Amino acid sequence: MSGEGLLTWSAADGPRPAGDAGPGGRLLVADSWLVRDGRVRALDRHRERFLRSCGECGGPPVSRLLEFWQAMTAALPRTGEWFPRVELVPGSLDLRLRLRHAPPLGSEVRVWAAGQSDPRTVPRRKGPDLDTLARVRGRATGAGAQEAVLVTPTGVVLEAATASVLWWEDGTLCLPSPQLPVLPGVTVALLQERALRTGVPVAHRDRTLPELDGREVWLVNALHGIRPVAGWIGEPLRAGPAVRAGEWRAWLDAAMEPLPGN
Repeated sequence: MSGEGLLTWSAADGPRPAGDAGPGGRLLVADSWLVRDGRVRALDRHRERFLRSCGECGGPPVSRLLEFWQAMTAALPRTGEWFPRVELVPGSLDLRLRLRHAPPLGSEVRVWAAGQSDPRTVPRRKGPDLDTLARVRGRATGAGAQEAVLVTPTGVVLEAATASVLWWEDGTLCLPSPQLPVLPGVTVALLQERALRTGVPVAHRDRTLPELDGREVWLVNALHGIRPVAGWIGEPLRAGPAVRAGEWRAWLDAAMEPLPGN
């Protein structure tokens, strides 16, 4: 595939180009990552999360998933910046690669501080709630922000519409408890492992948005990597100085590896 489009894998026909890059409706499972000139970060972890999620919702057998993954990987462009998405479609259980150009990458982010009640139906699986989260993010954009934070009914921070939320308390890297309904983020896992290797304390803590006032807060995902919060919109919260983000961003960028076969 040399441009945006779809590659669909069905049990009857095998891989075939579908050509249409339209949204395509609700999905059972989705996963996505940044490809930059044939290099990608933690592709094996995205594969494992995708396979595990497909298994959780009665998807195709592992052998079919692995065949699709091999065909998908071979189809990824080796030049330019891309943001591909793999999908499991309800009903037919077709597997698809949606090839998309990467949007402009951000080095910081403005966040709507209203605190959105979590509207997701399957918070620990990426795919079923993408349209719902897009509407949440759209409301944030309308308020002058780029992202919105989801919270529990008691106001505890969960994650953003398209990213995990991490923050610093003194020298401790903090994140929401894994017992909360949060997506298991690939990039978050990489950062946690780096912290443990380098002796940086990591803690799971329940915090409300007002308790993040003045702290260094990061939104983290596979597309942008680390984006420190540069401004809170809609509430009188202060964005703390991003004193650690540069070093960690440089490490994360260096973690990109060539696609298989490069």
